[in-house]
Amino acid sequence: MTSMLEMPLGPTVGAIRSGRWRDAFTLAALAVLLLLAAVPAMAQTPDAYALLRQPGHAAFLRHAATSGAYGDPPGYRLDDCATQRLLVEAGRAQARRTRAALAANGVAFDRVLTSPWCRCKETAALVTGREAEMMEALANLVGRTEHRDAQVTALKAYLAGIEDARALFVTHGIVISALVGINPAEGEMVIVRVGTGGTPTVVGRLKVE
Repeated sequence: MTSMLEMPLGPTVGAIRSGRWRDAFTLAALAVLLLLAAVPAMAQTPDAYALLRQPGHAAFLRHAATSGAYGDPPGYRLDDCATQRLLVEAGRAQARRTRAALAANGVAFDRVLTSPWCRCKETAALVTGREAEMMEALANLVGRTEHRDAQVTALKAYLAGIEDARALFVTHGIVISALVGINPAEGEMVIVRVGTGGTPTVVGRLKVE
């Protein structure tokens, strides 16, 4: 007589096991999807536009998409854009979409300042539709880290004086990281509330896809 252990699985038992595997797989897949969905939520603030409309807030925008390289080619010059790392067409389109999104949400900046680097100047012009004021404190720190402390001090001093103005600073990821400890993606804004002495507190982030 065939023992119970030797008997093949019947259709009912097999179906139960198969169902359990399907359920386990479904739950695992759902968990992964929920985790992935939560990632952009961490970098995107639902009330970002409302924050940008509030006086006393500033936005630090990393220049729009470039070739993806780090820094600039050897021998680059600030007076010659052709020697620098520049925006690509996708970056220019991204900047234009950012401008449209800001306008649609009633966001306008009282002051617009930019790094002297051409990719930042072009981003500022495309996002705001106007020429920005150049600010040395927003200059790239790649290969110039000895200027880090001086630039951070200068930025905080400037922030201390913006009062109720809404300001946009277009700069580099390394500069934003030095100021607030966040290295945003290209084309992403870090929104700060200005506190005593110009100390910035991060309150939101915004990237228009």
